[in-house]
This record gives sequence, C-alpha cells and structure tokens, in this order.
Amino acid sequence: MDSQNIRNFCIIAHIDHGKSTLADRLLEETKTVEKRKMKAQYLDQLDLERERGITIKMAPVRMQYQDYTLNLIDTPGHSDFSYEVSRALAAVEGAILLVDATQGIQAQTLANFHTAHKAGLKIIGAVNKIDLNPDGVEEVIKDLSNLINCHPEEIIKVSAKTGVGVKELLEKIVAEIPAPQASPQNKPQALIFDSIYDDHKGGIAYIRLNQGELTTGQSVFMSATGASFKVKEVGVFAPHFKKTDKLSANEIGYVATGFKDPAQIRIGDTILGEKNQTPLPGYQEPNPVVFVSFYPYQDSDYDELKQALGRLHLNDSSLTYEPDRSEVLGRGFKCGFLGRLHFEIVFERLEREFNLSLINSFPSVAYEVETNRGAEMIYNPKDFPDDYLSARQPMVRIEIISPSKFLNSIMPLGQIFHFSDITTENFGEDHIIFKLKMPLADLIRDFDDKIKSISEGFASFSYKLIGLEKGKVHKLEILVAGDVVSGLTRIIAEDELEHEARQMTEKLKKLLPRQQFPQAIQAKSRGRIIARETIPAFRKDVTGYLYGGDRTRKMKLWKKQQRGKKRLKETGRVEIKPEVFRELLKK
Repeated sequence: MDSQNIRNFCIIAHIDHGKSTLADRLLEETKTVEKRKMKAQYLDQLDLERERGITIKMAPVRMQYQDYTLNLIDTPGHSDFSYEVSRALAAVEGAILLVDATQGIQAQTLANFHTAHKAGLKIIGAVNKIDLNPDGVEEVIKDLSNLINCHPEEIIKVSAKTGVGVKELLEKIVAEIPAPQASPQNKPQALIFDSIYDDHKGGIAYIRLNQGELTTGQSVFMSATGASFKVKEVGVFAPHFKKTDKLSANEIGYVATGFKDPAQIRIGDTILGEKNQTPLPGYQEPNPVVFVSFYPYQDSDYDELKQALGRLHLNDSSLTYEPDRSEVLGRGFKCGFLGRLHFEIVFERLEREFNLSLINSFPSVAYEVETNRGAEMIYNPKDFPDDYLSARQPMVRIEIISPSKFLNSIMPLGQIFHFSDITTENFGEDHIIFKLKMPLADLIRDFDDKIKSISEGFASFSYKLIGLEKGKVHKLEILVAGDVVSGLTRIIAEDELEHEARQMTEKLKKLLPRQQFPQAIQAKSRGRIIARETIPAFRKDVTGYLYGGDRTRKMKLWKKQQRGKKRLKETGRVEIKPEVFRELLKK
C-alpha cells in the first residue's frame, strides 16, 4: 500500500465529550459499517462502556474515504489509562481534539492535548454538540483555537449526534494530517499499542508497523521479554478482525501470536524481525498503584473468582492478583489496579459478567517504609510496621479546571486532602486552573465526589503519578472483643487518625448486633488505643419464672449468670457478617 494515501489518527477528549459518538458518524460517512447494522457507540464492545458513557478499552478501525485509508484509534479519556493513550498517540501522526460545546475545555482535554503536542502530532480542533445551540459556543471555539494556536475559523463545528460537520472533518483529516514517512528498512519493527486474548489464536497484539512487512508464518521477537514466535495470522480492523495476506510499513493492524500467557504481550513493547534490532522508545511496565482485596460473598465461590480474574487478566495485563486471606472474610485475592476507576470497572465486570457477589477491602496504596532492618515496599495495610523510621507515599500532580466562582470553595479542600505546591492561573474569561500535589491515598478516597459536589459538577481534574515523598502516616487497627479485624486495617494520615478512629468505632457500634456479653470496639495505632465504644450485653431476666420465697435462689442464679457472662467475654468471639463490611466500606 502507498504510504502517501494512509492517514493514521486518533480522537482525544475529556470523558463524555462525544468521542465514541463521533467515531460512529465517521464509520457511517465512510460506509465502513452499514446503517442497518449500526448501533450507538459501535466501537465500545463492553455493555459497561455504553452504560457509563465512557471508553474503557481503546478500539482501532480501518476506514476507506475516497482514495485514502484512514486508521482511527478511539482512546479512553480517563487519567487511569493515560499510559495506554500515550502508546496510541505514538502509533499515529494526527489527533482530533474534541471539546463539548456545552462544557468547554476540561482537565483531561488539556492533559491529552499536552501529550499529543509532545508527541509531535498534527492536532485538529473540533467542537461537538453544536446542534444544541448552547450559549457561549463562540467562547469555547476561541479557547480551543488559543490552545491549539490556530485561527478560530479552523476549528470544525460538528454534531456527533446528527452528523453535521463530519464530512468537513474528514476532508480536513485527509488534507492536514501528514502521511506517514516511508522507511527504507525492510526488517519488521512494530509498536504494540494494545492487546486482547482469543481462545483459539492466543494473545493478539494490536500494532502499528513502522517498517518492513509481516506475513503469516514469519518468525519475529518481542523486545521486552525476548520471546520469539511464528506469526499465526495478520489482519486489519474492519472494524472486526479481517485477515489479510500481509501488513506493510505504516499500516495499523493485528498480529495473532499464539501465546497462551498474556504477560508475553506488553503494551508499548516492540515486535522485531531480528533480536539485535533497536526497539522503539517509550516502553514502560504498567505498574498498579491502587490495591484492593476481593472476597467472594460465599466461600464456595472462591474458585469461580479465581477463574474470573484469570479471564479478565487475559485482556487486561495491567490487572494483577494474588491469593489473600482474611480471618473474617475467608479466602480472596489481593488485586492491583491503575487507579480507582480501573478498580471500579473490574469490580463491576466481575459481578455482572461472572455473576459473582463480592466484598472488597478499603482501597490502599503502596508505601516505602524504612525500619532498622532497611527499606521495603508495603502493599498490604496489615503488614505496615508500628516502629518505622520513615515512610514514603506515592504522590500525584493534579490539574483542576473550575469556574472562578468556586475558587473559595475548592481552596479549603487542601486541609482535608493535604494539598501542597499550589499554583493558580486564569484560563479563558471565567475559569481558573489549580495545579497542586497531593497524596495518591487521598485522591482515591472520595476526592472526585467532593470536587463535583462543591463545584456543582462544573470542575474537572486530571492527574499523573510523580513518585514517592515522605509522609506522616500510621496504621489504624480495629479490634472487636479484643481481636484485630484485619480487613478493616488502614493506613491513615497522622492528622486524621483520631477522627477516622472515632468514626469507625461509632459506625461499628451501630452495625454490630448485641451479644450475651459486652463488646469492646477499639481503634489502635502505634500500640495505644485512641478510640473506644462499648456495645452493652443483653439483659436477660434469669429469675423471671421464680415467685415468692427466699431471695437466696435468685442470688444463686444471678451469680451463675455473671460467671457465664465473664466466661463468654473471655472466650467468646464476635462474628462480623459480610453485610457489616459492605456498610463500612461504603463511601
């Protein structure tokens, strides 16, 4: 195929700005999908994606327009998937930066723009939802043109719902996105920007072939793992897999590897024709940053949970899991995620696609702890030592875009979420950008809810992990009737320990049923009790059936009851039911 007639591009935008709907209209306009087969968010294959209105898994598709081959990659918009987005941007020469006319430029719009700009892509600006005739659309166009550094007339007005402006956008893609550069090298070199697992073909790598050709039966190598394989099949996305004889330089397509272990295919890795070739730059290991334990509601579902996690891992290599055990909840798995949204999506998929009822622990992050024995990474809160010398916690850099009128509402959040290095700058006529640092542990609590609440839904934010910094944090343990409930152990900032301790003990007092003996609910940190509540014992009248006569018989029964209560208090264990955990773990 002539590289001069290829246009590789993606659509980038903030969540819910209409990327997937615009992709639908492009598929229709190019007649890639017949109208009778068309459905909303065609490229989003998961029901969860359609219900939430977000793209979770990137989706490539090949379209024919006039004499041109257009390769589109529809990308996720959330910060949790920023590495995958960066790999998709490395596979293309251009990007459509889409902005919702009713919401304007938001945080992830800026983050995606900076990533695309840094990658050297040609960026085409488009404003969506003009069919709604919103107030301030000209202001949005002006802001977008200033961001891209172009004339306002160059911004395309589109309606992804009605199809208005889609033909003009296609013409601009063909005219302005550069054709990929032809390479004189004939040894295959291909970037893996995504992958899935197929029961028959094994691991399937989604690739951009930078140079050379790939054909069925050809022997090639993985740069990161050194694994070699013979190509089982090559093809393109039309939009479903379409087998072809070969893939040529600058084409986007797929390669069936036959690997049964999905860990052999890594996003950002390079497929090479020879082992001594230079791989493409930018590869990173996708490291989980949020850790949550999953436990089946019924212990008999443990094997089903193990099998379900294995199935999800085949198509999501960034998901990690290992066996875990709780004294109260039984057997489960400690799972690692790219962020809170990633965790929520996996949890929902496990419950819906595999029909599992699950209980999850509090989301936590990894800490680097220095003790007399040296430094070590702590992934499970119950392993956090009391006698440590210092602790380093993961930090994130955040950009919040908000209407200026919410400035005085957002600033006080700094006390709750431990903001630092705060700077502000004006954006447009009535918006402001907050740039700040905060602990990742605070971000994954309820930061999103708080920001949306105080800004009436108008503020948005994006973030990226920036490394580890020293923090004052401690382990908080909850004891019921003298026993530590490990599933409730958390790592808490020093200045919030007492508040969280009181809150947890008060909640448990309301949730736990009364027993025949008093139950002490205690919160402990650094070897001392910092909060306590007591659930009183049932009062049972053991002398109710006696009447008249000497008081001696009643005294004997009361003393026997006291001895029984004392024995129960010493030997009795409190069973915390899964329903109690569900209530405690609610936001």
